[in-house]
Amino acid sequence: MEVVHNYVRISNHLAGTLDIRSALRAVSGEIEEIIAYDHLDVCFIDEDGLWNTSYEVGLRTSWSSSRSLIEDSPVRHILKGITDTMLTSDALSDPRYSFPGSVSEPIRKHGLRSRINVAMKVFGRTAGALNLSMRQLGYYNESHIEPVQNLADVLAPYFFALRASETAKKSAIQRTKIAGQQEGLRLGALRLTEALEQERQRIGMDLHDQTLADLTRLSRLLRPGLSADETSKLQDEFQNCIQQLRRIIETSVPSIFELFGFEEAIRAHFETARGPDQTIALSFQDKTSGALNQLGDTERIALFRICQEAINNSLKHADASLLEVGIEHDDGGRVRLQVRDNGRFDGDASSRQGGLLHMRTRAKLIGASFKIDMASGSTISVVLPVSDQKGTVN
Repeated sequence: MEVVHNYVRISNHLAGTLDIRSALRAVSGEIEEIIAYDHLDVCFIDEDGLWNTSYEVGLRTSWSSSRSLIEDSPVRHILKGITDTMLTSDALSDPRYSFPGSVSEPIRKHGLRSRINVAMKVFGRTAGALNLSMRQLGYYNESHIEPVQNLADVLAPYFFALRASETAKKSAIQRTKIAGQQEGLRLGALRLTEALEQERQRIGMDLHDQTLADLTRLSRLLRPGLSADETSKLQDEFQNCIQQLRRIIETSVPSIFELFGFEEAIRAHFETARGPDQTIALSFQDKTSGALNQLGDTERIALFRICQEAINNSLKHADASLLEVGIEHDDGGRVRLQVRDNGRFDGDASSRQGGLLHMRTRAKLIGASFKIDMASGSTISVVLPVSDQKGTVN
């Protein structure tokens, strides 16, 4: 009778939740009264039928940090519809759970030896799996399958509905984001066209008023029989024309910072560098009212390159879910740029030492301090003294 009350309370808890993670936390206590566990998770097949997404309570593992291929899942036999239940007394030695390429690192790391897994079905089709694990060897047996199956039958329709809601919400957000990006691209293209037209006019006037006039004058001085001094003087004049032409060329292309600003340059690089399967998000905060855009070209480009390298490091090595770029003034009024992620770098740091060295060198060249903190995720800090002089890039 008490078990029935547990199921009723589970239904009551689920009625007030709006997402799977909250729902799983809400019912975890009731589930533990029905059957003990050290780790509990549910995984659902994604819409493409190739990947699955996991949600967990108890231990925090890599299963819920990113999607994994169904083919590599320890419960692939359930997700592929081969069986409705799996039971093992020791998953560490069971080839169904630990096989070459399997996503079984949490099993080994946390010693999840005894496991029981059952299909979560909706409309007669397998939508995911309910998975319970104990560290104790051989804890689960055949008698536990029925209560876990009953739990799966109760949870499946609720979780499936929440999953569908989450998917629809993400799709709506993605559509809105795409629409915003398209509008941003349209406005950006308009600004770029206007800027290029202004540049075209400026270049035309510079070439007409300065370089063309000088070359016309020099052409009139060319004649047979010039003395060595006259030839040398003409050569110097031509060199001056070449230098003037080079200056016009060097200033003819408006930079991405001049057109769109530092933030847009960073966001554009992040979107380009992020892999198609990476779910990492970017947060950008400027608390300086656009101070970076007021710096000289040399400082802005150096800080942009440092941000680029830090973003690349996080995307390649950190396995992070959030990347934060922040700009603020410190107590001394200097500009502080921070790039922070919540990932965890692997033990071998050699693969990213080159990038760190480049960032440190770029900071030094503009007179900025450089610091990296690996205590929690990674935080790269660059502090730049503010100067009234604007640098130039040749």
